Amino acid sequence: MTRRTLIILALMAVVGLAGLWVVFQRLPAVDSRPPAVATADSLQLGGAFTLVAHTGKTVSDTDFQGKYLLVFFGYTFCPDVCPTALQEIALTLDALGSDAAMVQPLFITIDPQRDTPEVLAQYVAAFDPRIIGLTGTPEQIASVAKAYRVYYAKSKPADGSNDYLMDHSAFIYLMGPDGRFLKALSFREPAAEIVKAVRSYL
Repeated sequence: MTRRTLIILALMAVVGLAGLWVVFQRLPAVDSRPPAVATADSLQLGGAFTLVAHTGKTVSDTDFQGKYLLVFFGYTFCPDVCPTALQEIALTLDALGSDAAMVQPLFITIDPQRDTPEVLAQYVAAFDPRIIGLTGTPEQIASVAKAYRVYYAKSKPADGSNDYLMDHSAFIYLMGPDGRFLKALSFREPAAEIVKAVRSYL
């Protein structure tokens, strides 16, 4: 191989590396850090509400003062996310033992059209009778969802049938006895981590 050929190959290598450098510079940065858990120091959530419990009784946020709340927004036709969250909440209550008396889980529907008190009663009982299901008018649900910054929207199937799913955010909100927001946990959070979070405030 002649010296001229070696020089040409070297120049081609330099140009190629420069091109790769430009490409990588234009790629979006990837944050490898785990997402931060929302806490009371970084986010204010919650507020007053009036809804209907699965027992048929009208309740408000003041009825739960003095207890820690585990609040989850979902719906009874949810295929996976909601059952997962409620199962972990039920396991949390069991793991808390006598301290569970200080905690009240609330399952607030984002599908009041189908989730009547009767439907909610059967649904929450399948997980733990200590979980209270809450529903209301579409306006009431929209109001409490806004207070917790919950996203939800009806997702209609492509086949045009009347069945539908609900797209929604999925966090378990830990609220203090005074109604103050303490922490948001993923619906995938194992019961052991939820217990740890609750006990850190007891």
